This record gives sequence, structure tokens and C-alpha cells, in this order.
Amino acid sequence: MSAHPSSSVQQARESLAARLLEIRLDAGITKRELAVRCRWHESKSGRIENARTPPSDADIRAWCTACGADNQAADLVAANRRTEAMYVQWRRLQRTGLRRLQESGASLYQRTRLFRIYCSDVIPGFLQTPGYATALLQSIAAFRGTPDDVNQAVQARMRRNTVTREGDHRFAIILEESVLHYRIGDTATMAAQLGHLLAAMALPSVSLGIIPFTAQRTVWPMATFTLFDDTRVHADSLDAAATLTEPGQVDLYTRAFTALTETAVHGTAARTLITHTLTTLDS
Repeated sequence: MSAHPSSSVQQARESLAARLLEIRLDAGITKRELAVRCRWHESKSGRIENARTPPSDADIRAWCTACGADNQAADLVAANRRTEAMYVQWRRLQRTGLRRLQESGASLYQRTRLFRIYCSDVIPGFLQTPGYATALLQSIAAFRGTPDDVNQAVQARMRRNTVTREGDHRFAIILEESVLHYRIGDTATMAAQLGHLLAAMALPSVSLGIIPFTAQRTVWPMATFTLFDDTRVHADSLDAAATLTEPGQVDLYTRAFTALTETAVHGTAARTLITHTLTTLDS
């Protein structure tokens, strides 16, 4: 599995480019002849075929018409739109502030029954305290230059997080041990957050596992992701939020989560790791 969700987008773009190349070759025309028929520069044909320039819907239709393959245009346009939908820029998501971003997933969280969450960077939102969430969202807002609605965003996140205590929802959460040590906020904030993790482990809806630093790895540390039932994956990175829904993609992340779970410790061993981190916060 790629550690960066944009790689899935690039693979999809390369697949589309390969299909367009195949259509041109089947038509028996050169890139230059294609460019003449489409009324664009020859270099554009090359950039599209090499997946350096994503084609527009109009480009795809013109390409298929030029190659006598109009019957394939609709499927290729649909594939192109799915690819673009996979890759949503964080700036676009956050341009109206962080509160709306927190609220946007409320209906998805309510209808999901099984959440499988792997985190390698921060405590997952579902288990964050208000103090930890405030420190984290303040850093995000400052870094991205988004509208300062952190207080409202934290309130929205806390409302959303009631799904861990209400309704028929289950949460299987795997953290890298490093997440316990990353200082998001001051010592008091981290102490409260780690204490909250210990309390959350008692919730009947929550299963929390931690992959120790010393674990023998069968799967490497990777980017944070969330599985929603067996139908959808959210994979986040610095520059993008990828939503993956193709069965093959969901299966890939499901297999990764299973392997990560097998590497993690649970129960008393997980509590020991959290407690030890708590006792060393001042050191």
C-alpha cells in the first residue's frame, strides 16, 4: 500500500492515460495527427498520454471522436470524474473554516456501524479531548491560513464524537506508540488526553490497540486512514483527503488494517504503554 493517498490518484490517471493511448494506437494515428484532429498542440497529446496533464471531459470526448471511438467516451469521462473526486484539496475543504469540515461528515458517522481507524500521527478525532482538539486545530488553522473558527470547530467535533457512546457503532482503533509521545499542546493537555484514552478503553464500543516501538513489524508504518464499514476509506495527508470506494481499494486497506491489528497490543499491555507515557511527560 502506498503511504500517500495521492498515489492512488496518480495510478488512476495513469490507467486512464493508458486507455487513451490504446485508443489512439488502435486507430492507427500518430500523436501529431491526433493533435491536428483535436485542434491542439502535439505536446498536449504527449502530456495526456504520459499522465502529466489530466484531461478535461472535453479533451476525452475530442480524443475519442478523433480516433473513431465515440462509444468509449462516456465510460472514460466517468472514470476521469471518479479520479478527480478521489483527490480533494484540503484548501478547498477548509476554505470556509474548520467547523464546516467537522460537520460535513456527521451523516456518514451516524450511518456507519464499524469504524476501523489507524493513526500514525495524532490521536484520532473520535477520542480527542477538547484541549487536545483545540491545540491541534489551532495549528492546522495557523498553518493553512484558514478562517479562525477553532472554538466552533472543536464544539462540532465533540458533538460528532458522541457516536462513540450512542447508537449501534463499533470502533476498532490502532495507534502507533509514537502517537502517544507527540506533544500536541502543553503537558497538562497531553496528560488529560492520555487519561482520556485510558477511560475510552472501558467503553463497550471501543477496541484500542497500540503498536509498540519494539514490535516486530509485518506491515510498515503508513499514513493515517479510516475504514467506514466495508464500503469506504478516507486516507488523509498534508495536501489532500482521498475518498476511496472501489472494492479493490477498500480490500487493500482492510488487509492492511488486519495486519496492523495483529502487530498491536491490547488490554493490559496497551494500558501499560499509555500509563508509562503519562509518567514520563515531565521528563
